[in-house]
Amino acid sequence: MFLTLTTTGTPERPATDLGYLLHKHPEKSQAFSTSFGTAHVLYPEADAERCTAALLLEVDAVALVRRGKGKGRGGAPDAALAQYVNDRPYAASSLLAVALSAVFSSAMRGVCTARPELAARPLPLRIEVPSLPARGGAALVRRLFEPLGWDVTAEPVPLDERFPEWGDSRYVRLVLESATLTLAEALRHLYVLLPVLDDAKHYWVSSDEVDKLLRAGEGWLPDHPEQKVITSRYLSRRWSLTREAMERLELVRLAEADDSEVEDIDNAVADETEAEERPAPLAVRRREAILAALRAAGATRVLDLGCGQGQLVQALLKDPAYTEIVGVDVSVRALTIAGRRLKLDRMGERQAARVKLLQGSLAYTDSRLEGYDAAVLSEVVEHVDPPRLPALVYAVFGAARPRTVLVTTPNVEYNVRWESLPAGHVRHGDHRFEWTREEFRTWAAAVAERHGYGVEFVPVGPDDPEVGPPTQMAVFARDVTRGKKEAKAA
Repeated sequence: MFLTLTTTGTPERPATDLGYLLHKHPEKSQAFSTSFGTAHVLYPEADAERCTAALLLEVDAVALVRRGKGKGRGGAPDAALAQYVNDRPYAASSLLAVALSAVFSSAMRGVCTARPELAARPLPLRIEVPSLPARGGAALVRRLFEPLGWDVTAEPVPLDERFPEWGDSRYVRLVLESATLTLAEALRHLYVLLPVLDDAKHYWVSSDEVDKLLRAGEGWLPDHPEQKVITSRYLSRRWSLTREAMERLELVRLAEADDSEVEDIDNAVADETEAEERPAPLAVRRREAILAALRAAGATRVLDLGCGQGQLVQALLKDPAYTEIVGVDVSVRALTIAGRRLKLDRMGERQAARVKLLQGSLAYTDSRLEGYDAAVLSEVVEHVDPPRLPALVYAVFGAARPRTVLVTTPNVEYNVRWESLPAGHVRHGDHRFEWTREEFRTWAAAVAERHGYGVEFVPVGPDDPEVGPPTQMAVFARDVTRGKKEAKAA
């Protein structure tokens, strides 16, 4: 990864003052070790008229994988060759942002020990990043940087110059120019927006990332027109962290508008009322309903099919009654997040023996899933294209055949009760369909009849007398008697 930062000067204010601001002498080449490689700082040119500082980051892909030990922080289960062969050594990402913060930490804070007056002085700056992933294209790059005072050049990089018909890649060559910003402001913009444009981070995003974002975004993020996009992507689209950050940013904006302190604004509710009971989120109610059904079924060995980020697996692990818990998902990224959520790398041997995360598609039969007491398909079926749904049904009910199967899915009739959901829209952009209560019952009854199960239906969430509950759950129980008769007849 490579980035250059250039400024110009005069004999009275030489460009080499950049060395004071960066705390790196222009006549030296320095190297700094990081947990994922080596960062080099050098000056390709340095005189009174023009000075360029370059940051070259050599990423050690093998060290990055070994650091994760195949699971937990920095690792990805079942990622195979993709762990080693990817764009991390070449395209600016969160790795470069972390290196910027580590190597130029004083400059990013606006501290210049040798020449304090330089830190607050705007500089003529030119920043170049030869290869930058831009999920959203050059248009998004401009929307992010131009409101901050940058003149932006974002040239799309073709997939292959020899074959122009293939079109452009997701990478751009970025050039930023400004004469109104301080160096500290420029570095903070890069620190936040490089991973935002990549729309990914190489490390687990925890609650302390909100504080990092607000520190780096101080003075510019509260009023940025793309604040929501920046916040969501920087926090890896973790909804709870994004909401917390947005609320805190709004407090900052209100305080600035009122010329007061945040503490003076955020005092409308007394401390003793913070413990007031709030309605449980629907996701929590859904897990509670699933756990209750699993307990009623007497299940001890459970499959979470389409486990996502591992919330249900985490809840099952808290109950020692479950002796074996298997999370299955087609997404390697989701399994990576689940592994981190479960802290697999720090889990004791006995606890670790109870849980497994497997990569697999539910559209295919899988012998690893046979012989379990129960399987859970929580908010999964609506993400499957209808023509592929029979394959999922056979893989679960016909091949794996757990004793109990729980299926939850949205009730589309309840959507009229969501004030924020436009009419005619499904709840999630990836939903292929959403069923009415009658449609779900018809589908479930046909599945049960075809594969030798009985089925009951349980409402999840407030059961509206007109439109029903927000989530509907089917509890399938295998007809053991019918199975024995069929086996005997065979």
